[in-house]
Amino acid sequence: MNIVLNIAKVLIIVGGLNWGLVGLFDFNLVDAIFGVGSVMSKVVYILVGLSALVAILDFVPRDRSARAQV
Repeated sequence: MNIVLNIAKVLIIVGGLNWGLVGLFDFNLVDAIFGVGSVMSKVVYILVGLSALVAILDFVPRDRSARAQV
């Protein structure tokens, strides 16, 4: 799972940098590399989204003993 999480982190960074470029300069790097609306652009966007879900799941405790006692 560690390698999956590391790949997810890299893809989240790529997605964050791309959104930063879109916000600052109105430049979409993914579309510039793969073409606007291309299949590869969509694949990259899907992978970034799935990576975000993996990162969210990393915050969920894996066993009940890891949860805080209230």
